[in-house]
Amino acid sequence: MYHQKLDSFPEKFLWGAASAAYQIEGAFKEDGKGPSVWDTFSKIPGKTFMETNGDVAVDHYHRYKEDVALMGEMGLKAYRFSVAWSRILPEGEGKVNEKGLQFYEDLVDEMLAHGVEPILTLYHWDLPEALQEKYNGWESRKTIQAFKQYCQILFERLGGKVKYWVTFNEQNVFTSMGYRWETHPPNLSNLERMFTANHVINLANAEAINLFHKMVPKGLIGPSFGYGPAYPSSARPEDVLAAENGEEFNNIWWLDVYCRGIYPKFVMKQLQKLKIAPEVTAADHELLQSSKPDFLGINYYHGGTFQENRIENKQNAKEAQKKEFSAIDPYLMQPNEEQAQSPEVPMFQSISNPYLDKTEWGWEIDPVGFRVALRRVYARYGLPIFVTENGLGAIDQLEEDGSIQDDVRIAYLEKHVLEMKKAITDGVEMIGYCAWSFTDLLSWLNGYKKRYGFVYVNRDEESEKDLKRIPKKSFYWYQELMKQNGANIMDNEVEE
Repeated sequence: MYHQKLDSFPEKFLWGAASAAYQIEGAFKEDGKGPSVWDTFSKIPGKTFMETNGDVAVDHYHRYKEDVALMGEMGLKAYRFSVAWSRILPEGEGKVNEKGLQFYEDLVDEMLAHGVEPILTLYHWDLPEALQEKYNGWESRKTIQAFKQYCQILFERLGGKVKYWVTFNEQNVFTSMGYRWETHPPNLSNLERMFTANHVINLANAEAINLFHKMVPKGLIGPSFGYGPAYPSSARPEDVLAAENGEEFNNIWWLDVYCRGIYPKFVMKQLQKLKIAPEVTAADHELLQSSKPDFLGINYYHGGTFQENRIENKQNAKEAQKKEFSAIDPYLMQPNEEQAQSPEVPMFQSISNPYLDKTEWGWEIDPVGFRVALRRVYARYGLPIFVTENGLGAIDQLEEDGSIQDDVRIAYLEKHVLEMKKAITDGVEMIGYCAWSFTDLLSWLNGYKKRYGFVYVNRDEESEKDLKRIPKKSFYWYQELMKQNGANIMDNEVEE
């Protein structure tokens, strides 16, 4: 769609940045905090790059005032952070750890004092280890009740100070990587258990949203979903059908439950055939139907390109050998080799997109796909969209003069923000945009080499060094963008 002139960003558009507790806080057993599944999983040899873990991370727990002061200096409008559940409830339920709760209230107060809107994520992958041991974590409905207690505590304490809340971050990612690819806790490869856990999480999400609407009537809440649009590899109808299958399996399976309270029939029927579908009771259906998010959080990095599956097209089976599927790329969740032996499972085959460049970690760079994603999601569900993650992981170098010239990140973000501006001009209703991330942080599986932040943190996998915070070139670029509310983001082809 061509526009002679692009609309302005909304006057109160929330320009922000994001993080996750395990990736930044450190202090993994201080002030009464209990262990999380990530505290345990990251200590398993070979699971993370150079055996890195979040014991110290970038020490945000002790340096949050310094970090928030940098947010204020930057002019950040919003900051999305997550709460470590086991810092509030060391056993996952039961007795509250007041010191942990106070830390988050102090953090919120510090943000508000610097004019930064807090966006609180309730769950960003760090389930209390005690719940994993007692109940098998998200496979048990008992964990729903523990999550409700945890939510109630935070709603009571911070509901008057925090307007925007996120329930679950990238449920599609942590369930598939934890229960299918063995690259996240609980370190399993069992599809039936994955779909069981996913259903329990859907119920917990619904319970949390309903409780929130009772306790924080003036607030807004919704999940954050890792969305990537599905493209057909060609105009062949068989490839178009494969892309439709990819969209259903990778995206709609989750989003229809969040936004419509129903499981889509297409995927459910395939799971039922394989006898791995979750059990959905009448009470479950009623609960899911009753829960309505106020907005939809979208985390966007890239989508996927699909062609006819290798069972129906033998030539594609040969071509599949040319592309190594990486289990640590969560946005391409096609059936694995073992599952592909069943003729009922392969609905599509993922391939590299020949029109797209890639990051140093092999993730496709697709700014236009961002616009496609925003358009598709808004057209289907009609909910305001909050971009809760978008960013570039790169190897940043500290120069001799103390600067970090991350022009590649600026170019990446500028192109994505431009496409977001086009989506707004198209008619998409948006609340804000949180770049990933504010400071450098621990990449879950890739250590500290893969950097995302506007602020460089002086540490690496081998040493914590001095953990000095150094604004990168992108820090000042984003500072100027926020000052102008994105008015300086223009499409040269359109504006000339």
